[in-house]
Amino acid sequence: MTRFLTAILFMAGLLTTGLAGAATAQSDYRIQPGDRLQIEVLEDPELNRTVLVLPDGSISFPLAGTIRAGGRSIDTVARTLAAELASDFAVEPTVLVSVAALAPQGQITAAELMDIYILGEANAPGRRQVETGTTLLQFLAEAGGLSRFAAEKRIQLRRIDPASGQERVYRFNYRDMGGAKSISGTTVLAPGDVIVVPERRLFE
Repeated sequence: MTRFLTAILFMAGLLTTGLAGAATAQSDYRIQPGDRLQIEVLEDPELNRTVLVLPDGSISFPLAGTIRAGGRSIDTVARTLAAELASDFAVEPTVLVSVAALAPQGQITAAELMDIYILGEANAPGRRQVETGTTLLQFLAEAGGLSRFAAEKRIQLRRIDPASGQERVYRFNYRDMGGAKSISGTTVLAPGDVIVVPERRLFE
């Protein structure tokens, strides 16, 4: 019985040491372009998301805008985000940052990114650089989601037809995630796409 308890305590010690080592490795790690960071704001889980570190080392986060992450530790990035978000909370929020995925071999280059724009009732409107292959729903998440004033059934995806130069407008019903007369949330975006989120009408 004593030998059994000793074995359990030994295994528990190994586990604790392993976890501590992993935590130390994360805190010492220097973020690289192409990494994916998991960011959590304890006071507002709706802000939680995974973000891509762009080739210039920056990340974009709702309410905080663009900050530098490349070459910095995850603790430094967490403190910077907390400071940037502080004005939107009663007290400075608790921000947790971890490395969700390391940059793939052969880091993401600017040629693999595209500019997408979002206007209107999004929580973080403006221009975003996203990976080729990003879907409409994924991009809305990158833009911090929709504001409470958004007309969720009348979102527009506006795209220039490269062949004719004419603009085509597609409607997206966010509330039903597609449906009749609506494109799907899995629609893959193209460079230069503009997403317009109108303001909700009275009783809409």
